[in-house]
Amino acid sequence: MKITDQPVALKAALRHDTIRRAIEVNGRVSIADLSDRLGVSEVTIREDLKHLESSGVLTRVRGGAVMSRNGAMEMSLEETSTTNRAEKMAIAARGAAMVEDGQTIIIDVGSTTTYMAKALSPSLSRVVVITNGLNIALILEALPGVSVIVTGGTLRPLQHSLVAPMGTLLLDQLKADIAFLGCNGVDPTRGFTNSNIAEAEIKQAMVRSATKSVFLADHDKIGHVASAFVADISSADLLITDEGADATVLGNLRADGLAIEVVRSTVIHGGGTR
Repeated sequence: MKITDQPVALKAALRHDTIRRAIEVNGRVSIADLSDRLGVSEVTIREDLKHLESSGVLTRVRGGAVMSRNGAMEMSLEETSTTNRAEKMAIAARGAAMVEDGQTIIIDVGSTTTYMAKALSPSLSRVVVITNGLNIALILEALPGVSVIVTGGTLRPLQHSLVAPMGTLLLDQLKADIAFLGCNGVDPTRGFTNSNIAEAEIKQAMVRSATKSVFLADHDKIGHVASAFVADISSADLLITDEGADATVLGNLRADGLAIEVVRSTVIHGGGTR
């Protein structure tokens, strides 16, 4: 099916994702080339670039756009899995311990949530996991008491994730007990944010589809604001982080009513062993 045959909302989401990928690979995109490639007018492409610039993805220049000066090339899932590994594993273990027999849960894509999938007990029974992470689905294939539902959508190879278009359709039809979500930023004012707009849309649908939302975020995410909005602080039921998180920011988050669990890990922060 051609892009021009799809509903307007899906066409826009697909164009934006295509433009993001092109600029990540080449560092620059041309209005004329994008117009020809996507089968839309140059006026439409200019509006797309304006939207993406407002989200911090790119900077418009004459005839096209370049990667945002404030942006950085997205790291692969394999690369992010090596960052703050001990903290992520401790956070993941706490999340995995919350899962009970008979529950339906959502596990978001990401390095910490991947560790959570690996930490789930092999003795679990009658658990249904809904995920947009292809790697997570393959991990859970080994657990006999866990049934896996994959959301569907468009593949983002760097994260092995499924996103729009079509990424939210299944989530809108299901109801989960708990959604375990990753993010790139947690801020008292800006809420939970993510660096990729397409993935942020999926996370929003996950929050809507779950009775309880639990965010898993290591200390580097606390106090940081990424480009794409996911949820207000009030939309989360629990944040699980590690002892390296900024105490002042955590205090402000608690003052806003967010429940927080701080886990211990065997790493050094500020001169002390945790």
